[in-house]
Amino acid sequence: MQNYPARNISTADGQVNVLQITDLHLSDIARCGDVRCCHQRFEAVLAQALAEPIRCDLILVTGDLVSKIQPHIYDHIFSVLDATTIPFACIAGNHDVTDERDSTVPFSERTLVAKVADARLLNQHAIVSEHWQILLIDSSVPGKISGELADADIAWLDAQLTACPKPALIALHHHIIPMQSAWIDVHIAKNVSPFWQQLRAHPQVKAIVSGHTHQEKVYTHNGVTVYSTPSTCYQFKPLVDDFAYDEQAKPGWRWLQLANNGQVASWVKRLDT
Repeated sequence: MQNYPARNISTADGQVNVLQITDLHLSDIARCGDVRCCHQRFEAVLAQALAEPIRCDLILVTGDLVSKIQPHIYDHIFSVLDATTIPFACIAGNHDVTDERDSTVPFSERTLVAKVADARLLNQHAIVSEHWQILLIDSSVPGKISGELADADIAWLDAQLTACPKPALIALHHHIIPMQSAWIDVHIAKNVSPFWQQLRAHPQVKAIVSGHTHQEKVYTHNGVTVYSTPSTCYQFKPLVDDFAYDEQAKPGWRWLQLANNGQVASWVKRLDT
């Protein structure tokens, strides 16, 4: 794969346009036939996003590529992304390191099985452009739904940001600020306080982007804009304490426009149908 993993981005105008897609949740493609087929929606999202009148310089996939860990599903996803000829990078989500047994029983009764992440999923990975650095960390924990910001990853971020003063975008899977939704906030990333404390020394961090919550949200914390992005498949209902799907919300994606003056513009788009 000549476009993977992305490491350096060069554009004529110095601006970097990032297409973030997340929570693909692909399962066995051969059995995919229902109206909420994540496989079909992933490819529809990618096609519509790349048909928009905006240059795409990087595709960033922020975890939960699969619903059940099977190598051939990753092969398919990477083949589809590579065919775009656009540089791309993928990190793991909880579903990429954890399988659920007994999927017919309530979630609380299922057995969670730790798995090894696909070797193509990245951690402690830097993508650098003329004016920006994009830093990827893996917040997933094998055998768990919730995530964690490991001390080693926080130390890596500190070293990267100390060595490079360029404006920075940090990407991970799990959300790091509560969504005011009790059931999903149980599965937030842990060890967040040391992360934020370390970032105080690095004012060049402009934005943080994540997935996991299957919904759109924008926060500002300690001067950093924090984005949560919809899934390319199904959405969760916001601001509810018990699990519920948002049947009215369509699959979506996020654009992040990283300007050559260090500013960030971002917006979410949804499938037309």
